[in-house]
Amino acid sequence: MKKNIPPYEMLLWCVALPGFGQLLNGKYLKAVVLVVLEVLINMGAKLNSAIVSSFQGEIEVAIAQVNYQWLMFYPCVYMFSIYDAYKDAGGGLGRHDTLPFVGCAFFGTVGITYSPMFRLFGTLLGPVWCPMLFAAVGLLAGAILRYALMRRDLAD
Repeated sequence: MKKNIPPYEMLLWCVALPGFGQLLNGKYLKAVVLVVLEVLINMGAKLNSAIVSSFQGEIEVAIAQVNYQWLMFYPCVYMFSIYDAYKDAGGGLGRHDTLPFVGCAFFGTVGITYSPMFRLFGTLLGPVWCPMLFAAVGLLAGAILRYALMRRDLAD
């Protein structure tokens, strides 16, 4: 039974935990797969330990703790879950609506790659803050690209 929950609420539930939006949308198999992927990647990457260390300002410890081979999967699974729940609830059905989500996933992954060495104003950001910063840039880049393509489509 499909509930009448606004698309942005589904998006926010998936921000909390990938798969929750799918669960509320009644997509139970997808929800289970995404929750299992979240747990596997989170545990494999030792992400929770890195988050705690990063929040405590121990960036070098976070870099040493995290498993980058696992962490590289996280932005794509995370952003797919968010977009998919949003789309299933009736949002994001426009021609270029995936671009901000794809930009966020791509740039977030690039942020992970550079996180052991990227410094902002001399401060090392590490495996939590750097991907978040890059993901925000990707979200903005995707939104700008979406806007430009929509304007081009209207002009044609």
